[in-house]
Amino acid sequence: MRIGIVCPYSFDVPGGVQFHVRDLAEHLIGLGHHVRVLAPADDESTLPPFADPGGNVVAVPYNGSVARLSFGPVTAARVRRWIAEGDFDVLHVHEPLSPSTSLLALWAGSGPLVATFHTANLRSRAMQAAFPLLRPSLEKISARIAVSEDARRTVVEHVGGDAVVIPNGVFTAAFARAPRRPEWTGTAERPVVAFVGRLDEPRKGLPLLCRIVPLVRAAVPGARFLVAGRGDVEAARALLDAGGDRDAVEFLGAVDDPAKESLLASADVYLAPHTGGESFGIVLVEAMAAGVPVVAADLGAFRRVLGDGEFGRLFPVGDARAAADTVLDLLARPDRGRALGAAGRRAAARYDWSVVAAQVLAVYETVRARA
Repeated sequence: MRIGIVCPYSFDVPGGVQFHVRDLAEHLIGLGHHVRVLAPADDESTLPPFADPGGNVVAVPYNGSVARLSFGPVTAARVRRWIAEGDFDVLHVHEPLSPSTSLLALWAGSGPLVATFHTANLRSRAMQAAFPLLRPSLEKISARIAVSEDARRTVVEHVGGDAVVIPNGVFTAAFARAPRRPEWTGTAERPVVAFVGRLDEPRKGLPLLCRIVPLVRAAVPGARFLVAGRGDVEAARALLDAGGDRDAVEFLGAVDDPAKESLLASADVYLAPHTGGESFGIVLVEAMAAGVPVVAADLGAFRRVLGDGEFGRLFPVGDARAAADTVLDLLARPDRGRALGAAGRRAAARYDWSVVAAQVLAVYETVRARA
């Protein structure tokens, strides 16, 4: 099958949608399909072999983050040409309402067209205001996919119609087989708590993590916190009290996939102190696949991934004391932590790309049959 996949966000800077598009493309190529990806990029040398540049990038604040998009007549012409030359059996557009390559592809595309919605933003005034203008283009969509129930609800309430829920995928074997790194492996006296997330997005929870650190260290003085993610390390470090707390937190910066896999496999607990704006929780699935017990804020998306607490522990959003107590409980009872990690690893299997891509391919086949 000839498949064209459009990503609205720049491949120069990693993010959840970009990882989803990249991994889906790699898995489909591995199955023998012809796949091309179109995405914005300032540095074309960073694109994988199967990706084509969609245009230069403009940074736009969006959903508590900064979206790196591409729009304008030059990008529009490039999108039209890419679609025409690709002669795709299916065009798969991610975040079709994003004012970037995805929306331009929605306007220019014809034939079987699949749209995946990643965002859960139930009170989006901008989406409501733009809907009448976008209705003719949205009617071109042959099938809608949402990565979570929260994202599906956004489609139903703001876009119209319904969507089949197909979650984000993870190469679970890579996390399950990742080697532990000695410098990241904890001991009874110096256990390791890991966190992965952008430092400059408060909704990812770093400010809350910095409040949790002294509460954990009050009971376990040797506890270490390993923080991986892009952002201003000095500004992040300033959130911690000088002295022991700062010494207990090691900022690793942005890490590549093998390092992230080893970090999660090495940690004693994975902590997700996010405060909102999450539609799924891919990092939770990655931690579960690595077998590390997960402690996460009780966001709706996280609760669903963790099976209402069956596959990970939940604490009230924003409650540093409850988060610290939950972490300490797992550190004090390692047998319970191992059992929780094993349950999480079994649950993560449903998100493996072998399962998720099969569901996506079923949608492709359905829209092709209709066409």
